[in-house]
Amino acid sequence: MQGHRARKRFGQHFLSDGHYLARIVAAIAPQPGDNMLEIGPGLGALTAPLLERLGRLHVVEIDRDLAARLRESFPPERLTVHECDALDFDLAQLPAPLRVVGNLPYNISSPLLFHIAGFADRVSDCIFMLQREVVDRMVAPPDGDDYGRLSVMLQYRFAMEKLLSVPPGAFTPPPKVDSAVVRMVPLPTDRPRARDDQRFAAVVAAACSQRRKMLRNTLKGIVASGAFEQAGIAPTARAETLGVAQFIALADAAA
Repeated sequence: MQGHRARKRFGQHFLSDGHYLARIVAAIAPQPGDNMLEIGPGLGALTAPLLERLGRLHVVEIDRDLAARLRESFPPERLTVHECDALDFDLAQLPAPLRVVGNLPYNISSPLLFHIAGFADRVSDCIFMLQREVVDRMVAPPDGDDYGRLSVMLQYRFAMEKLLSVPPGAFTPPPKVDSAVVRMVPLPTDRPRARDDQRFAAVVAAACSQRRKMLRNTLKGIVASGAFEQAGIAPTARAETLGVAQFIALADAAA
């Protein structure tokens, strides 16, 4: 595509359908004063319409050839290219509040989402395109087939909404899976939160590692038996049935 061969090791699939590009730009609704970061700009299909509406844009691109093309295509006073792995990029170096958008590499989507969640207090919103299966997990309610660790950890920090689905044919080369666009808005500072975020994360990870098993088994050695009663949760309950508030109560009782 335009002289660039998509690289599998970077999970490259370039959005090329104008209809879906227009819908994503409309969902982002960029404004001239926005501080915005685009992750995975690729050939600049989304970058160009964003820059038409923004005064300045930061992008993170790991592919050095694509980074060079972006520098050649857009003036440096308008586009700042950070040539690095998005997993290593420190969002705190950019002005807050920050809007984060992009077509996330599907092969690292979950760790990248966790990385971005670590900067939620500096972010105003995120609009990402991901594998549809991942988006379904992100927005899943308790007791659903898609509900698990990713659901709990992201819903602990963000309100999320699935905006639209995108078929494989909208990309070059087309991926083997359907895609979807999701909006993530950080919850306010007075949101319910655990006394210890690390303990909360550990409890969620252990409980969801086998989410259909009873909590007294998955959390053995992590949560004492008395903590279940204190949290008002039956030790025979399963992780897939617990909402974020119940995980918070269980983590606090485990202290």
